[in-house]
Amino acid sequence: MKRILIINGPNLNLLGKREPGVYGNQSFDEYFQVLKKKYPEDGLEYFQSNHEGALIDKIHETGFSYDGIVLNAGAYTHTSVAIADAIRAVTTPVVEVHISNIHKREAFRHHSFLSEACKGCIVGFGLDSYRLAIDSFLNI
Repeated sequence: MKRILIINGPNLNLLGKREPGVYGNQSFDEYFQVLKKKYPEDGLEYFQSNHEGALIDKIHETGFSYDGIVLNAGAYTHTSVAIADAIRAVTTPVVEVHISNIHKREAFRHHSFLSEACKGCIVGFGLDSYRLAIDSFLNI
């Protein structure tokens, strides 16, 4: 069994309601149930916060004992050196994910402060980006 934590950042608690043309109609809680059924043998956990410090605290808390972290830091991707430093400070590998293709969006979204610190990045596959990240930790 592998322990994998999904961390979602600001405004991702509004998935299913927020800009459905960009992010779809499904809430993350609904999608997380799908993931738990797909990976019943693995310890999937989920954390969401709109606060940068809470995301950093969770990375610190889990970053030495989990097998992987799937991180969608939302807009903090494009602004947070502190989250990038937190990723570098821990030993658990982190995969950065984005629901939309950030490279097809506004210019300020094209740069990620997190990418260099992460094992890899998955963008533009909708909620399926999370599954692809989980698969990367399970070597599927």
